[in-house]
Amino acid sequence: MNKLELVEQVASETETSKAAAAAAVDAVLDAITNALKKGDEVRLVGFGTFSVKQRAEGKGRNPATGEEITIPASTNARFKPGATLKNALNATK
Repeated sequence: MNKLELVEQVASETETSKAAAAAAVDAVLDAITNALKKGDEVRLVGFGTFSVKQRAEGKGRNPATGEEITIPASTNARFKPGATLKNALNATK
């Protein structure tokens, strides 16, 4: 599912226009992004938790030349699914 399909699904479920659903989806994604930028966790009970993880600088090799390179430190988003989501995914069909 891509963003357009998500917007269509939200519009259908909430019986609103696609424009209103797109605004709602964008607002949710922006809120999650802004919270993660501040280093906060976003907990959606039953769905899961979005968090930020710091990755330290590391060493690697260029596969083409074999030259050792430095991989810079980075900040990454993580998602840990909640129990309700796990159960829904693992339910017998």
